[in-house]
Amino acid sequence: MKNDITSIFKPHLVPKEVYKGGKNIPPTDKKIYKLSSNENPLGASPKAVAAMKAALEKIDIYPDQTDIRLREALVKDFDVQLTTDQFLCGNSGSEVIDIVLRAFINEGDEVIFSNPCFLPYSVFSRWYGAHQVDVPLLAPNYDLDVESILNAITEKTKIIFLTSPNNPTGTYIPKPVMDDFISRVPKDIVVVFDEVYRHFADADDYVTALPYVLEGHNVIGLNSFSKTYGLAGQRIGYGYTTATIANYVRLIHKPFLLPLTSIEAAIGALNDTEFIEKTVKTVLEGRIYVSKAFDELGIEYWPSQANFFIIDPPLPEMEFTDKMMEQGIMVRPVSQFGAPGKVRITIGDKEANEALVTALKKIIEDDHTSL
Repeated sequence: MKNDITSIFKPHLVPKEVYKGGKNIPPTDKKIYKLSSNENPLGASPKAVAAMKAALEKIDIYPDQTDIRLREALVKDFDVQLTTDQFLCGNSGSEVIDIVLRAFINEGDEVIFSNPCFLPYSVFSRWYGAHQVDVPLLAPNYDLDVESILNAITEKTKIIFLTSPNNPTGTYIPKPVMDDFISRVPKDIVVVFDEVYRHFADADDYVTALPYVLEGHNVIGLNSFSKTYGLAGQRIGYGYTTATIANYVRLIHKPFLLPLTSIEAAIGALNDTEFIEKTVKTVLEGRIYVSKAFDELGIEYWPSQANFFIIDPPLPEMEFTDKMMEQGIMVRPVSQFGAPGKVRITIGDKEANEALVTALKKIIEDDHTSL
């Protein structure tokens, strides 16, 4: 008989890889521009902040037992194309991923994702004993490998993760590709379509999960309030899908699922159309400015539909990251996301973007001088 407690640990929970979020700004008197975590360049929605402050008077009592008020607000935000039964809420988009996996995955089931991608797809699925099937995005443009994904499906496949725009590459899945893929996926598989950065996508052939959900496909559109709405610190997200799937997944919702401040902040943010429009305008203008600077400096990057770029830095990724920090710019190495040697840079406001370009010029000049 074994008397070591580790003998009863679940094998699939033995650490292999752990998701590590972006670092916070370190204590310093120096001006630091945090371009490492894809946060809103303008801060938080003023209406969300006001709603949170008003809610502070009631934090001594339990919040709403369910997420129904937020789901009602989301129905309005989606122009009443969906019903309250079709939404799922959680403490961040990441928790929605977790809830969906808990609802559908048994030990030995298979989950398909395509690296480079958001690490929680693999980390969270491992928690439930899922077999992870990585069908990498196609080089050199990080295109979705539709045929290989379809060929990887087995009778054990339960969930396929797709992301558009994709983190960390900024690339997207064109509508014709998505149409073809959805039409060929077996009806007993859930497609989780991560569209957290959808507000920043302006390509003519960009598509969200909405049309596929409206057609009754087993698709979950995953969203977050961390980016466009500036509520990363409140940890709130949602998904939308068919009523059949949503009603099933909500069976494992905890009572009092969401903090009161998060509920009020999210509802306030959905009503702040002026802030949303200003955020999108700032990001799109910044995206043009930064891409032009990359072109002028000879930095290899991938066209982005999100609020960030992935680049092939002029120095090894960690050396580059350290030197950027010396210049007051925080960026994110993304080897952990399946993109070895690459670095992700968030688009900031005008001041941050200009500081970024200045730092890049300095690093490149110093590198050339040292040769």
